[in-house]
Amino acid sequence: MEPDLHELLKSLRVWDPQVTTLPPFDPDAAPAAPLPLFTAWFAQAVAAGQPEPHTMSLATSDASGLPDVRTVMLHGAGPGGWTFATHATSRKGRQLAARPYAALGLYWYVQGRQIRLRGPVTTAPPAESLADLHARSTGALAAALTGRQSEPLASLEELARASGTAWDRAREDPGAPSPTWTLYHLAPDEVEFFQGDERRRHVRLRYVRNGAGWIRQLLWP
Repeated sequence: MEPDLHELLKSLRVWDPQVTTLPPFDPDAAPAAPLPLFTAWFAQAVAAGQPEPHTMSLATSDASGLPDVRTVMLHGAGPGGWTFATHATSRKGRQLAARPYAALGLYWYVQGRQIRLRGPVTTAPPAESLADLHARSTGALAAALTGRQSEPLASLEELARASGTAWDRAREDPGAPSPTWTLYHLAPDEVEFFQGDERRRHVRLRYVRNGAGWIRQLLWP
């Protein structure tokens, strides 16, 4: 018997108190720029036990303007922007080449928090991209060396062969290059911080870039 999707959806609960604690958020005490608040919230998510807090949704659009979204890993955040990486030849790499503007979304259910960013995207110099790759795990290097991301795959056996060869090379040569592996920086024009509230009086604080500084705005939930 197939499950009833509608009944399954009705049975689910958002922010179950057994796994979620909604902390207070005073927007008047928020810093003048979004990066310090992001860093603080990220540290709090880690401390609260949020699984994989560094995963985020990356939204891009192709040359025709059609949207796309997938999950990627946050590689860092600083004055140059929020960073992630992929092959320049992948689907998202090609889309960013056609339209170098993207959005990021992070959701941390353990504290009922979301962070949304959008802005222009630039590529890091090859040396920086390579250094980022080599600072990661053997598995990450093996995946990068396997390459051909987003291309059609004939069979899982073909993937196993290519991956096995890449793993061998990654172990033998931890400094092996992956020419198409690229680090991207998203320098946000807007950053929104969302704190959930059990009475649905959610607090939404948006930062909008204004020259060298930021304007802060509250938004209706």
